[in-house]
Amino acid sequence: MQEQISVTGMILKAEPVGEYDRRVVILTRERGKIAAFARGARKQGSRLLASTNPFCFGGFRMYEGRSAYSIAEVTVSNYFEEFRVKFEEACFGMYFLEVMDYYTRENSDEKEMLKLLYQSLRALLHEGLPNSLVRYIFEIKALALSGEYPGPPKREQPYLESTLYALNFIVASSVEKLYTFTVTDQVLYEISQIADIFRKRFMDRKMKSLEILSEINADVE
Repeated sequence: MQEQISVTGMILKAEPVGEYDRRVVILTRERGKIAAFARGARKQGSRLLASTNPFCFGGFRMYEGRSAYSIAEVTVSNYFEEFRVKFEEACFGMYFLEVMDYYTRENSDEKEMLKLLYQSLRALLHEGLPNSLVRYIFEIKALALSGEYPGPPKREQPYLESTLYALNFIVASSVEKLYTFTVTDQVLYEISQIADIFRKRFMDRKMKSLEILSEINADVE
């Protein structure tokens, strides 16, 4: 008889398989990013129906197979239900999930990445923080945690001292302290330029949710 394992993590994406099953990708504290199948999860009345959707964070009990895991039980700590009624925040959140799917690997130590993802989603729901600032902090910190942060990009006109201070704070601070500051519009603009440079340089995948956000901003403008 197969033994069960227990992990803590968040579902990054879910897709239908067959008539009633669901395949999910989970970023876990113990085993990095893993793929798992939830048998019968799409059946009405299934105890896995609500707990195998993106953003679900909690404990997962599962059986380990040769190439994937099978979910036996989920204890959800946070569904991030607010994203159901906050469309823009949900788009930012989906973008964060896509970035984590891009950066993380199986059997790697992804504890800090998981922590960053969780705290960043919470920050999106904080009324005092602009979504754009949360996004740029998340992008720069994810790059730093992946070991690819190259330092401030060079340019002819120097960045504001406040911009460089904010950048250093993002890179050096713990995840728990990341979302404890705000910036002026000018600093936010420079941070957005820096994050854009990094994203184009280090990410070679188009993010669907980012394209949706761009369309939303275009409509607003």
